[in-house]
Amino acid sequence: MTSSKQLSVVMIAQDEQERIEQSILSCMHVADEIVVVDGGSKDNTVQIAERLGCRVIHHAFEGYAKQRNFAADQAVHDWIFFIDADEIVSKPLALSIMKWKENKEEETAAYAVYRIGNFLNKWFEQGEYLVRLYHRKRVKINDTHVHERPDVEEDKTGQLEGVLWHNGFRSIEDHVQRFNRYTKLEAEQAYEQKQKFHMVNMLWRPPAKFVQKYMVHQLYKKGVAGFAVAVFWSYYEFMKQIKLYEKYMPSSSLASKRGREEVKVANK
Repeated sequence: MTSSKQLSVVMIAQDEQERIEQSILSCMHVADEIVVVDGGSKDNTVQIAERLGCRVIHHAFEGYAKQRNFAADQAVHDWIFFIDADEIVSKPLALSIMKWKENKEEETAAYAVYRIGNFLNKWFEQGEYLVRLYHRKRVKINDTHVHERPDVEEDKTGQLEGVLWHNGFRSIEDHVQRFNRYTKLEAEQAYEQKQKFHMVNMLWRPPAKFVQKYMVHQLYKKGVAGFAVAVFWSYYEFMKQIKLYEKYMPSSSLASKRGREEVKVANK
């Protein structure tokens, strides 16, 4: 029996040969096609995706939101389920998607799934609902520098049962590099939106984030991994603020000129 809805699973990827196969296999049974947009992999990401029957499109990376919207535009079907190469669709989530496909009614234009991540080989029960399934003619990914999501109000989205597993931990070094990249993008976005730096934000947000993660979300139950995650999120908040402060600093040439002038005055 042919389902009433056709679904394109869409993935953006780059140098993900260690994870992409498991991700693709987890969603093959719910997809009517799988589109992988590769941003310029230097490993075997493309070969693995093609071997598994995916339609691979090469497109230089130009930002997360733009890359996702480009990928959605390449799909054959209007219903899009986007997934990252380090995410795995659980069997209950796959069943939920299949039931949704067989339902001829379209209650809403977007659906959220519950994503759970890991760190240092520890899975965290405290996850988050993220909109991942949507109709591309009614919903677009918001054009932000980082943490891009479908632009739809939360009270207008449905929810799918099951879990999307986020196997995002690679190494501490990789985690630091990603946080460094994301905080740079967040600071750039805040600066473009003319958000001002306030010292009070740098004083209270990092410790508040630590308390939220470690105590409220009960990461203290996860030992070293939980403590590390809470510290990393506190570090993330600090880096956002200090990079925003840096944006408002005078240029290095001007600063060095002022420094030389101050030295001359001091030596007189």
